[in-house]
Amino acid sequence: MAVIADTQTVERRRKGFDWSWPTFGFLAALLGVLVILPLFWLVWYSFRTSGRRATFTLDNYTQLVTDPTMLRSYAIAIGMALAVGILACLIATPMAWLVARTDLPGRRWIRPLVTASFVTPPFLGAIAYEIIAAPNSGIVNIVYRWLFGLEASAYLVNIYSFSGLVFAIACFTFPFVFTLVANALDRVPSDLEDASSILGGRAMTTLRRVTIPMVLPAMLAGTLIAILQALTMFGSPAILALPAGFHVITTKIWSLFQFPPKPGLAAAAAIPLLLLTILLLRAQKAILGRRGYTVLGGKSGTPRVTELGRWKPVAVLFVVAILSLTIFLPYAAILKTAFTGTVGDALNFDTLTLRHWNFVLFEFSATQLALRNTFLLGLMTATIVTAIALVVSYLVTRRSLPGAQYLGVLATAPVAIPGIVLGVALFLAYANPTFQLYGTIWILLIAFMTIELPAGYQQMSSAFQGVHPELEEAGRILGASRLKTLWDITAPLLRTSVVAAWCFVFVGTIRELSATILLTTANTKLVSVIIYDLNESGDLGAICVLGIILLLASFAVVFVANRVPVLGGERVGPRA
Repeated sequence: MAVIADTQTVERRRKGFDWSWPTFGFLAALLGVLVILPLFWLVWYSFRTSGRRATFTLDNYTQLVTDPTMLRSYAIAIGMALAVGILACLIATPMAWLVARTDLPGRRWIRPLVTASFVTPPFLGAIAYEIIAAPNSGIVNIVYRWLFGLEASAYLVNIYSFSGLVFAIACFTFPFVFTLVANALDRVPSDLEDASSILGGRAMTTLRRVTIPMVLPAMLAGTLIAILQALTMFGSPAILALPAGFHVITTKIWSLFQFPPKPGLAAAAAIPLLLLTILLLRAQKAILGRRGYTVLGGKSGTPRVTELGRWKPVAVLFVVAILSLTIFLPYAAILKTAFTGTVGDALNFDTLTLRHWNFVLFEFSATQLALRNTFLLGLMTATIVTAIALVVSYLVTRRSLPGAQYLGVLATAPVAIPGIVLGVALFLAYANPTFQLYGTIWILLIAFMTIELPAGYQQMSSAFQGVHPELEEAGRILGASRLKTLWDITAPLLRTSVVAAWCFVFVGTIRELSATILLTTANTKLVSVIIYDLNESGDLGAICVLGIILLLASFAVVFVANRVPVLGGERVGPRA
């Protein structure tokens, strides 16, 4: 009788409505709206004239290739991005080798410090270097003039220059190269290095002829990521390049929305940037897809550790210098400026003040609105994107439905859309009379969901690869639908990855500037946009207070996530 009852229960469940196909259709429509619709309007407007009676035209593209200022902006942007990539590689590669393959003192603390720099918004880093190296008010130049008794116009360094821009961006993009190269060095087998040593090769010879060729794909891929980050960045160039008197293409596109606006030309200017981004991503994927080496015969030996010997002090000095330039000095400058009256004030008990904190928290009317909008959008975006990524990655990795793989393509596609390009596309798509979303918080939610979806999907997709589908198959045999199986069986097993993806998306959302700079209004200001606006007025103290609030929120999310107990006693977060 019990067997008959169980069989009847299973049959009733099988006859129940399966939500898999409706969910598939809903996700396909949603991802199409998020990805395809804005790009359609971007291309559409690039071929249209301005005005009420818009017609088809090639004038926007003609002006793009004939206007010297547009061509110069592209040339400067490409040159800047290449310089950033090379500098980031030159900094990160030796540092990764020192951390992964030598007896460098304290090396286990260096990786978490470099990883922490991912949390720092690049535009906040650029402002930190304004405080440090501006020609008139920079701390370094103030000290330089004081030491040598020079006149007020003298300076040692000038961050408002092409080289200053390259340096500032490289400081916050080198972690991409460092992470890839360090991980590649961890995986390099020691057998070939030992063979080189046995055959008489010195340490540097082995490094040059054996180790570096095996990690070269990771070096090239990391360099391409750094180039891509620099090419599509808006915040740092807007803060450092515009005062220096030159545009890169992202700031030039932004300027086309100033009065009188030229949306058609802005759309046309965004298309080549989109194509360059796709090209760089394909090159990076091709490089990482190639095997630099193959291990035969089972597990190889542990990575070989090189003794630095008399070079150890030099190595320590090099690493400390890099960490100082990328983490310690920028953070110290931000903290010092937040608690003193002006940038040039010495740090002592007489100059300490909470005036900037009082202004930001209690007097500046835009602060509370910006904080509320920022964290509300962060919570909404992280929750919605994580839920979408969970379902899409399940359908794709388990191949549950025909055509599910196309959902993965749509979920990954926004990674190829630069923030400023997406901002232009969303403005053109939703500022028209049909939707009228411009000036509302919903257009920002759409932007953040589109930007952060690839990161959430990639994390959840990787997590599903590590979960065997046997329990899901058992649930399906017992009559549960696919979504019921996902909710009751698979999701609890992936709790760690779900929380990690949520935190990653939240941190990425609250630091976004490139797309939001074109989409915010007085009623939808965000902290990142307020920081940019305050930078134009020169209120560095208030900027640093807001920057500290952003950093504390980001680190708090990561810290709490690492302390949340989950299934099996594991905790969320990277392991050193």
